This record gives sequence, C-alpha cells and structure tokens, in this order.
Amino acid sequence: MLRPPRGLRRAAAAGLILICGGGWLATAVRAAPLSAFRNLIDSVQMHHPNALWHIVHSLCVTDMKASGDPAPCAQVDQQGGYAVLKDIQRRSQFLVLPTRRIPGIESPDLLAPGAPNYWQDAWAQRWRVAEAVGRPATREEVGLAVNSVLGRTQNQLHIHIDCVRPDVLKALHGHEAELGSHWRTLSFPVVWRRFKARWVRGEDLGANDPFKLLAADPVARADMAGETLAVIAAQRAKDGPGFILLADRVDPATDDIGVAEELLDHHCRVLAAGASPG
Repeated sequence: MLRPPRGLRRAAAAGLILICGGGWLATAVRAAPLSAFRNLIDSVQMHHPNALWHIVHSLCVTDMKASGDPAPCAQVDQQGGYAVLKDIQRRSQFLVLPTRRIPGIESPDLLAPGAPNYWQDAWAQRWRVAEAVGRPATREEVGLAVNSVLGRTQNQLHIHIDCVRPDVLKALHGHEAELGSHWRTLSFPVVWRRFKARWVRGEDLGANDPFKLLAADPVARADMAGETLAVIAAQRAKDGPGFILLADRVDPATDDIGVAEELLDHHCRVLAAGASPG
C-alpha cells in the first residue's frame, strides 16, 4: 500500500506530536498506510483548531530560519509574511497563511491601514495548482476562498487555492451583466445559494484587498465572522480582465454555515477535462 514520502511523513509526525503531544504519534504516523495517515491528519485538524498555526509557526518558519528549508511548507516568504502549504489530502489544493497569528476573516488586523493583501499573495501562487495537476490553467480556472468562523476547522487564516467548479464558471459566465463595481445580490444561485457579488478590474488584485472591499459593506463589517468570501478571475469584453468577488453570510435558518470553499473543485475537473468556461 502506498505511503507518503519519508520527508512528508517526518514533517507530519513532528506536527502531530507538537499539536497533540505524546511520543506514540511518531510511531503511529510512520507505520500507518496512506489512508490511515490521512484520517489521522483529518482527526487532528478537526479536534485541534490550532494545528495549522503550529505547523506554519513552529515548523515552517522555524525551519526556514534555521536551514533555509521551509518544510513542510512549499514556501515561506519572510518579507511578505506568508507561507504556502500543500494540502496533502487533495491533489491540487494549496493554502496561503500569514506567518503571524491571525485567526481568520474576522480579525481586525486584516482591515488595518497597510495590512498585507494576502489575497494577492495567494493569487500569485495559483501556478502551483496547474503544476500539481500537470496541465496549464487559465486565469478563470483557479479560484480563491476563505470560509466563515462556523465554516472552518482551523483558527489560523488560510486562503484556499484550487480549481473552480465547472458549474460555477458556467453560471458566472452567463450572467456577467449583473456584475458591477458595488455589492449586489445575484439573481441566480451559485451552488444553491444567492451570493452577493461585485466586479474588480485588473489582471492582478494589486491594492484591491477583498477583505477591505467586503468590509465596505456596513452589514458585512458589523459581523465579519459570519462572512465567507471567494475570488474568481474573469474576462469581460467591455473592460478586459478582472475578478468576481462573491460573498455569503452564515444563515442558521437555511443551514448555511458560510463555506465559499464549496465554489472550488478539489477534484479539479476543469483541468482534468481540459475545459474552459463558455
């Protein structure tokens, strides 16, 4: 039965020991088959909401400073203040995380003047998704997402980077006329929900920070913890390249826990099929 590479297993074992405590975990992780190894990681993430913080802060950053090797992260940008971590369970997903303590979308630090634009950092890492799948990707085929407090398992901000669901691409492509420079609830469902959306022009996000753009909506700003946010690139005939920002709020009445990550496809079918939106 296949097992993770030795270096990956060692890094994961170290992270699990650090998070949970107890030397028995080292033996458990090294001996476990791949399926059990993944289940163990799942269990740790579910029951230890600070797992990602410990991995990035205590392993990736520490290793980078000590040896120049960011393992188990793919990259640590010390100047930019973020790390890139491969999701070991999903073929194409990567995470971008701050290297300082920021719990999530609700953190006031994200709205402070001069705060880093972690979305732009994540967008600049989208090439890793195509590399993981082994096929080139267009701007429109890779998206970004952050979940709400209720929709996440980890209390360290992490931006998901992965392929966009083909049905999401199709829905958005067919309703470009609804997208303007202000937040507006869409007239059509995206993955069974009515997101509010707005358009941002540009090949890159640059100084356009989606957290701050979302907080410009007074309702969202009053309770950022209940918000979830996705960023999907698009190309419009009238004004060229840009991004569609999609936001949703937690709604207990409809069992909506605020998971914009659902707009992404962790099976990456859009690249597997070689499809493009249209």
